[in-house]
Amino acid sequence: MACSALSTGRALNCKNSMGGLKAVYFADFGSIELTVTAGVVTAFVGTPKLFQYDLKGTSNLEQTINSSRDNGTVFYEQTLNLTLPFLDVETQQELIKIIEARPYAIVEDYNDNYLFIGAENGTDNSGGTIATGSANGDMSGFTITQVGMERLPAFFIEKAVVTAAIEASAAAPTQINPSNTVNP
Repeated sequence: MACSALSTGRALNCKNSMGGLKAVYFADFGSIELTVTAGVVTAFVGTPKLFQYDLKGTSNLEQTINSSRDNGTVFYEQTLNLTLPFLDVETQQELIKIIEARPYAIVEDYNDNYLFIGAENGTDNSGGTIATGSANGDMSGFTITQVGMERLPAFFIEKAVVTAAIEASAAAPTQINPSNTVNP
């Protein structure tokens, strides 16, 4: 079988990009069917419920290419590291559900890109922390790492597809506001 033929090069772009993630949206595994055209999600089949977690700071997505010439294999490890400052009961209860399940994750970055993680297999939790910090300026909150192992890198998603899913989602108004949470 012949391998894919190269089709283009790549120019050096301007310095107008910014790192980091604005938000992550979780959805139950199996709740979304994708329509993918040329590597881009152009539609969600059905009306998935998306659960939005706002982010700022050290949260990130990194995709590692795992390739073996000897085995003739390649797969992409999609690692989503989330930092959620402030300890509260409601967030902890929801994170337990995410950790025990294998949800899809959609990330929104600061360049207005949306990426779909775990398209075929969902994401699995590979660890995290629940920390109080020790010094006054330390982070008190949660970190979790969700990992997808996929045949292809995370799909880009057309912004209109995500916007429509958020608007149609019954989950949108149920976002936790940890600063308003009263702990027991």
